[in-house]
Amino acid sequence: MSEYYCLVAGLPEVTFDGGKAGFSVQRFRDEIMPQLSAEDARIVNLSFHKRDNANILLLLRYGADIPLETTGCYTKEQLLEIIAAVKEGDARDKEVPAYMYDFLEYYFENIENNLFWEDILAAHYYSYASKAPNEFVSQWFQFNSNVNNILVALLARKYKLSIEECIVGESEVAEAIRTSGARDFGLSTIIDYFETLVRISENDKLQERERQLDELRIQWLEENSVFNYFTIERLFVFLEKLCIVERWAGLDSETGMQRYKEIIEELKSGAVFTDDIK
Repeated sequence: MSEYYCLVAGLPEVTFDGGKAGFSVQRFRDEIMPQLSAEDARIVNLSFHKRDNANILLLLRYGADIPLETTGCYTKEQLLEIIAAVKEGDARDKEVPAYMYDFLEYYFENIENNLFWEDILAAHYYSYASKAPNEFVSQWFQFNSNVNNILVALLARKYKLSIEECIVGESEVAEAIRTSGARDFGLSTIIDYFETLVRISENDKLQERERQLDELRIQWLEENSVFNYFTIERLFVFLEKLCIVERWAGLDSETGMQRYKEIIEELKSGAVFTDDIK
């Protein structure tokens, strides 16, 4: 495994205090990524694929003219080519993550149904990323999958929805949620952050809840990387924290309220995306 003494030593401190990080995700991509080994770059790209996922959803929802993020692994043109290839039934490009093809195939097979495509794409993504050859990175994505499933289950219980139909993935935690009728789904003894998630889920203020979740994510990253000093794990933690801080630095109350309204509308009507991809 490669050691990155100079890179890690030169990184600024990233704190979740409402200010700017003094470093950007784009700068990480431009300056740090070229210095990584090919194996480590593939691991770090798992983080950048979150931006690709957001861009795929934007293209499916609004069509090819929508402006996209610039820090994913793929350009708009490349993503459009991947989407078109799936629509036309072309052979898969082995260099493209398999979960993208899996999701798009499912999407085009079920396009007429009112499904929450963001959750379905996240399920494919987490399943793929949790099989990363790096143990720390694999655990990080499994943690995020667990958090999402527990929060969805608590929400489904609150509004008397079918919990089983809301849970994604095939992990031990996902299966426990589907099959347990206990208050804690039988998870409080094996998930040490379960009660924290219960308290967060009870917060009716959307932005406060999201911030508490990101604080929990940062806490997990810091606690589980204590003994990683000059390795790819340390760079991965820096990037993930940077993504969180950068997102909040650019999020104002008006943006947050607009996103809240969008979520409510999607819950009311279902998330049917456009098929206007040329």
